[in-house]
Amino acid sequence: MSKLSVSIAAIFLFLSQFSPLDAQKRARISPHDTTKATIDGDEITIVYGRPYTKDPKTGEKRKIWGGLVPFEKVWRLGADEATLLTTKEPLELGGKSIPAGSYTLFMLPHNEKSATLIVNKQVGQWGTKYDEKQDFARVDMKGEPASSPADQLAIAIDSNPSGGGTIKLTWETTRYSVDFKVQK
Repeated sequence: MSKLSVSIAAIFLFLSQFSPLDAQKRARISPHDTTKATIDGDEITIVYGRPYTKDPKTGEKRKIWGGLVPFEKVWRLGADEATLLTTKEPLELGGKSIPAGSYTLFMLPHNEKSATLIVNKQVGQWGTKYDEKQDFARVDMKGEPASSPADQLAIAIDSNPSGGGTIKLTWETTRYSVDFKVQK
């Protein structure tokens, strides 16, 4: 199966999971965004919901890490639908080999200095439908203070001068990151 066929199949699978009835029951609360980057010839895309630090119903500021997102509990990494990672080339992510294709990203934050990024084979589910049996890989993320507070979750894909790149997740006052290389 070609890479284009795999991508198209993943998109149809993702879209088939949501009927109009599902959309009514699961209205999006947060804005959504897509971050894309071409790293060493590979196009990498992450589609995710971008929740705010403030509660959407009350407007009150929430404690994110260790509060809204508890430590030592799997989190959907974003809001609403599960966060989708698509890569056209195989990656070495945090030392683990990830074939080309589409995956759901979850996160297991341990504290503000470390977390685990979970690459899950199941795609198209609502973000809270996590099946550990579908985990493809778990990789360590480094946590550090963010250079400035982020009121809204932001995910970035940055290139590294020596090759490869870094996936960065910033929210509240913490940034988590993991390096990757494109496998050729």
